[in-house]
Amino acid sequence: MPHYIKVSQTASTNTYLSRLAATLPGGTVIYTPCQTAGRGQKGNSWESEDGKNLTFSHLLKRPPVKARDQFYLSEAAALAVVEALTTEAGGGFSVKWPNDVYWQDKKVCGMLIENSLNGSDIATCIIGIGINVNQQVFVSDAPNPVSLINITGHEHDLMALLKRVCSRIEQLVDSLADDTARSDLHQRYMAALYRNDGRLHLWEDADGNRFMASVAGIAPDGTLTLLHEDGTRHDYLFKQVKHIINNTVL
Repeated sequence: MPHYIKVSQTASTNTYLSRLAATLPGGTVIYTPCQTAGRGQKGNSWESEDGKNLTFSHLLKRPPVKARDQFYLSEAAALAVVEALTTEAGGGFSVKWPNDVYWQDKKVCGMLIENSLNGSDIATCIIGIGINVNQQVFVSDAPNPVSLINITGHEHDLMALLKRVCSRIEQLVDSLADDTARSDLHQRYMAALYRNDGRLHLWEDADGNRFMASVAGIAPDGTLTLLHEDGTRHDYLFKQVKHIINNTVL
């Protein structure tokens, strides 16, 4: 059962929680209406208007997966958000590898997962999540943001949505102790994956080369395998390849 702690303001809920993780029980959720320096993957920032969105971090301790299989935690968190947003606002939500959540071709949720390892085990996992909820206008240079209020036309209850997401994260993570449940989770993740439709889409690698490819699979460590137009398969780690959407690198 998640335990919620509200902080009036903080630079980053992930940073705040990581400093206290040793003294807090698993299931602790730090959330704030005012995050001043939210962090994303590889140092990206996260824009959030005060009091309008969800910015929070969820602490897991010794989750039931080995370090080599840690991507299951990313899958669980992303699916929890997709399920909660679908309940809240209807269809059209998907997961853009590795764990952004999209509505159609626009980003509604960003995620930063930070694991602390103890040998082959995961000692702590901090899942940082930002969800655009009631913010109507975005002023940063982020290319494709969208919020729930943009989608539905009405405001949403932040606390109810927070509890729905975090409760589902706990349920899905607890299920990972079972191999069959892991397989089912991965299949559902792949089914929810953005542009995993068997068609060729435009991508760009870390060297700026653009190519057409389809998704061929994702390994337990999160490695993405793409099937290129010429029939060859290539593996990519985080940030080694990106989608091209409307001629924009995402």
